[in-house]
Amino acid sequence: MGLELTKDDRDMLDGKYGKSAKKAMEIITALGEIYGAKRLISVSSVQIAGVSYHNLGEAGLEYLSDMAEDGQTRVLTTLNPAGMDLTEWKKHGISERFAKNQGRVVEAFLKMGVIATCTCTPYLIGNLPHYGEHIAWAESSAVCFANSVIGAMTNREGGPSALASALTGRTAEYGFHLQENRVAQVRYDVEARMENTDDFGLLGQVIGTRTKKAIPYITGVANATTEQLKSFCASVATYGGVALFHMEGLTPNRTLVPDKTEVITQDELDAARSELDDTDAEIDFISVGCPHASIKEIGEIAKMLEGKKVAKEKTVWITTAKPTKDLAVKMGYYDTIEKAGAFLVSDACCAVAPLKGRFKGLLTDSAKACFYARGKNSFKTKIRTIEECIKEAIA
Repeated sequence: MGLELTKDDRDMLDGKYGKSAKKAMEIITALGEIYGAKRLISVSSVQIAGVSYHNLGEAGLEYLSDMAEDGQTRVLTTLNPAGMDLTEWKKHGISERFAKNQGRVVEAFLKMGVIATCTCTPYLIGNLPHYGEHIAWAESSAVCFANSVIGAMTNREGGPSALASALTGRTAEYGFHLQENRVAQVRYDVEARMENTDDFGLLGQVIGTRTKKAIPYITGVANATTEQLKSFCASVATYGGVALFHMEGLTPNRTLVPDKTEVITQDELDAARSELDDTDAEIDFISVGCPHASIKEIGEIAKMLEGKKVAKEKTVWITTAKPTKDLAVKMGYYDTIEKAGAFLVSDACCAVAPLKGRFKGLLTDSAKACFYARGKNSFKTKIRTIEECIKEAIA
C-alpha cells in the first residue's frame, strides 16, 4: 500500500503551489516511502538547522536561494544559530566577507517567511509546542528537549527536510511520530552528584556514548532545572544521537520501564570530565551558552561580573537568542557583562562560528561545546561550572 496523500498534498506535488512547494513535497514523500510511512501529517512548527554560512557554503546558499524564489512557510518556523551575531558581529572579530555571506543566508530565509531568530533553544523564545503536538525540528539538542522534556513529537530532521516541512506544513508519519517507537529500551540508575549544568552535560556524554540512539529510561535524578535539562539534551544528542529519553519523575512521557538496569557512578562522571579536560590547555576563550543561555543564566552571570574585569588575554562569549539578549538589555545585564569586558553574543554560538585559528583553549560548562571545539576548531578544552568559568575569566 502506497503513501496516502490528501488533495492538498497532491496539489503541492503537482506544482499548483509553485516549484518550491513541489520540490518540498517531493522530499517529504520520498522520505515517507523510504521509511514506510502510511500517510503525511500536519506539523505546527519547524526548527531549521544549517544556518551558519560556515557550514552551508555557496552550494547550500544556492539551494536556499532557489527555494526562496517562490517558497513561503505555512507554519511557525525558526532558525538554528548563525555563524555570527547579526547586529554586533564586527566587535566579535567576524570578517566583513563572512558577515556579508551570512547576511545572504538570513535574507533567503526571511524571503520565505522564516522568523530569523537564530537559536538552538527555540522553546525559550516562543516556538514552544505542547505535549503530544507534531512538529518538524532539526537541531539535535532541541529535538531531544522537545521529545523528552515537553513531550512533543518529532524526528531529527535534516536541514532540507525541515525546510520542506516549513513550506508544506507536512511531514511523513514514521519514527518518533508513532507512539510505539517512543518506548524506553535501556534503563540507567544514576548514582552520582547532579548539581550543575556541567554535571548534566557529563551525564549526557556517558549515557549517549553507551546508548547509541537507543531510548534511555533514567532513574536516580531527584530534580533538574530547565537549564540542566537543556545541557543534558545537548550532550546526549551529541555523543549518542539520542533524540528521546525518559527521566523518572521529571519528564512527561509514559513508557514501559526496561527490566535490565545499568548503574552510572560518580567515578564514570569523573572519568568523563577527565576525558574532556586537556591538562595542557591554555585557556584564552571562555564560552557559556551551548545550548543558548536562558535569561536566568545571563542574570546570574551578570551578577558574577558586576564590578569585575575580564583578563586582557581572555575572550568571553555568553551566547543566547536575540529576544533573550533584548531582555538582558532591558534588565541591565547586557551593560554589566559588556562593561566587564565579556561579550553577550546573540544569534551565534561557539560551535558554528568561524573561530578556527583564533584561540588555543576553550573553557566551558558544555560537553557539547567541547566536542565541537575539538573536532571543528582543534581547540584544547576544559569543562567546569558556569561559576568556575567566570572566575577563570576574571582571574
